[in-house]
Amino acid sequence: SSFHWLMAWIGLELNTLAIIPIIAKQHHPRATEATTKYFLTQAAASAMILFSSTTNAWFTGTWDISQLTNPMSCTTLTLALSMKLGLAPLHFWLPEVLQGTPMKTALVIATWQKLAPITLLYLTHNSINPTPLLIMGLLSTLTGGWGGLNQTQTRKILAFSSIAHLGWMASIITLNPNIMLLNLIIYIIMTTPMFMLLKFTMSNTIKDLTTTWTTTPQTTALMMLLLMSLGGLPPLTGFMPKWLILQELTTHNLTTMAAIMAMSALLSLFFYLRLSYISALTMHPTTTKTPNKWRFQPNYSTTPFMTLSIVSIFLLPMTPMLCT
Repeated sequence: SSFHWLMAWIGLELNTLAIIPIIAKQHHPRATEATTKYFLTQAAASAMILFSSTTNAWFTGTWDISQLTNPMSCTTLTLALSMKLGLAPLHFWLPEVLQGTPMKTALVIATWQKLAPITLLYLTHNSINPTPLLIMGLLSTLTGGWGGLNQTQTRKILAFSSIAHLGWMASIITLNPNIMLLNLIIYIIMTTPMFMLLKFTMSNTIKDLTTTWTTTPQTTALMMLLLMSLGGLPPLTGFMPKWLILQELTTHNLTTMAAIMAMSALLSLFFYLRLSYISALTMHPTTTKTPNKWRFQPNYSTTPFMTLSIVSIFLLPMTPMLCT
């Protein structure tokens, strides 16, 4: 809600400092390592944002966010916000940080923590040079696809999924920021129930997913549809932003880029298919002794992730209404 660079910077700093104790609350070396990596990355990015806004104020005489006219400030701001978001090639911190945190904290980092940097990108999209963002968007979609292929940890897979989705957002933001906002909302709607389902079934690795059917078969079926939606398969919700972005890119004569991004979506789809195959389509050889896994009753409501899962699956028919 700020229009002054210093206030925006203070907001980003408060956001970073607030999440640090949440990541570090698990007294474990992995949590400490994740906290340190997150803090150093975000602090470096914040310093670059302050540097770019100060340089812009030096040349233009104004601290207004919408008056970003100095080319060097535009470039440094793009790099800084990309580092904050985890766009390739500045993405290395994201899988490591998510791996060192519990599912709930990982969910916050993968969704809520993206809002502030994306808001700043949205506010400055008229001033930013589209070329660096298009290159980073393309790199991110490819990195998100390639990186997730050989992972066995579900949180790391979702981290690479996040990088790929952010790549789609970065590539469209300078061309049509409204599609980017739609993509962000759908990404949050799809990622939130995915993390919730993994927490509900206590699935930290791919191997854990092999016995999810014993916990609740209905949830496993829903998880498969949710994974397909994340992969962007029609007729599910996840196809909508990819369709609109590819259409917009071809309208701007960026056909080659659109083709490469569409091909990179296949890479992501492969590891989503792998997860759904293991959880819902096959029975693992080392099966459980009883048809139902012994467990305590879940101590939290399942309504939020059921609602969000249904929205993540059936929203595609609303595309014409959302595009107008």
